Amino acid sequence: MTMRRGYMGCSRPIGNGRGLDMEIVYGRTEEPEGNRDYIPVDLTEETMDEHFRKVLGKMEEEGLDTLVIYGDREHGANFAYLTGFEPRFEESVLVMHKDGSCYLLLGNENLKMAEYSFVKAEVVHVPYFSLPCQPMGEGRSLTELMASAGIRDNRKIGCAGWKYFTERREEKNKLFDIPAFLMDAVREINIHGETVHAGGIFLHPLSGVRHIVNANELAHYEFGAGLASARLLEAYDSIEPGGTEMEVADRLSAFGQPTSVTTICAAGARFTGGVVFPRNKKIALGDKFSLTLGLRGGLSSRASYVAEKREDLPQEARDYLEKVAIPYYKAAVTWFEMIGIGASCGDVYRKIEEVLPKEEYHWVLNPGHFTGQEEWTASPFYPASPVVLQSGMLLQMDIIPSVPGYGGAGAEDGIAIADEKMQKEIKEKYPQTWARMEKRKKYMRDCLGICLRDEVFPMSDMCGYFRPYILKRDYALRKRK
Repeated sequence: MTMRRGYMGCSRPIGNGRGLDMEIVYGRTEEPEGNRDYIPVDLTEETMDEHFRKVLGKMEEEGLDTLVIYGDREHGANFAYLTGFEPRFEESVLVMHKDGSCYLLLGNENLKMAEYSFVKAEVVHVPYFSLPCQPMGEGRSLTELMASAGIRDNRKIGCAGWKYFTERREEKNKLFDIPAFLMDAVREINIHGETVHAGGIFLHPLSGVRHIVNANELAHYEFGAGLASARLLEAYDSIEPGGTEMEVADRLSAFGQPTSVTTICAAGARFTGGVVFPRNKKIALGDKFSLTLGLRGGLSSRASYVAEKREDLPQEARDYLEKVAIPYYKAAVTWFEMIGIGASCGDVYRKIEEVLPKEEYHWVLNPGHFTGQEEWTASPFYPASPVVLQSGMLLQMDIIPSVPGYGGAGAEDGIAIADEKMQKEIKEKYPQTWARMEKRKKYMRDCLGICLRDEVFPMSDMCGYFRPYILKRDYALRKRK
């Protein structure tokens, strides 16, 4: 079989034949070291100018006269891609015109943010965006306020909220993910024009502008992804029978950084009483356990059992290692080793289905997705996907088996793809980021047997590390070299 030389001495066969014949072993394994030197990397003016030019270019490609970009506290990533900030407390709208002129529509408590926006824009005060019972100002209608932002009739207007709807012919431009009161105002003005959904500008799996980042953005997001993993590793190692979910979750504190998903720290049955946050619940030997922390840039998650050996598990689940954990880990390793420039996302999906058959392991979501400002922006991994991976993509391995009678198996983390040019820039401009990524890559190769391609770099301190029995801290799964 033809072989090629991979990263730092890893030899791997060319093609997609790996996976079924891979041997996964459970044995003594060095634990990864959580990094302590995380310092935020801000986005630069050059990066934000690049964002503006990319979006303006997409508007021209799609023939848009105007782009209306909605944001709120939970759904502000597309808005922040251009302004640099996510709305606080209120809704906000950025209106971009094809000539490059912009308007920021802001409520009472976001008006002060206009001066900090990277996009220079005329400000329109929209008290309708403010919290209930606050002053309503001049009393102009929302339609009048939208018109004052340059929105006109007989135009092609794109509306982007926070997501991209998978295209179905019968639903095209019928679904919009911004509030109805805003859509009503746009349609009332643009009676004779065309109003279309434009979320694909940002998030389309093939062409979304947010799915290719530069070196500055990669370093910016590595801070959040790495910090989340370091905190998760600390919490992971603190799990003990007799402790509580809240005591473990307290170790997930991350300098007040905003989370991208609800923090999970759950022992035994989850969601009892409708509670999704960590509780003052005692942890017991043999409990299933789920632990997740997501920050801007990536998420780390682990799911297995509070146990030291198989006899600690419930009687009916004592073959968990063979039935669930090892097959899952084989699929995870397959995913990590397939990712790289030129890889077909359709092939990745097909291979994961082959290694971990959906019919048996009941995973229902995509086996991986794009990540960044949000935990899940969109996914290129779906049946017959035409997406080919490129430099600048941030991806998260996210395979979720669900086998009746057993607890979950999860070791979710993110990676970045960077070609030689980007690697050189990261090494020169962000040496701490580079050193952490190289350290993680070496750990995956030397301790876990996972051979990443030259252009693939772990964003998480825990990448590839999975303990089926949480309490057996010197043992983990790994690929036999």
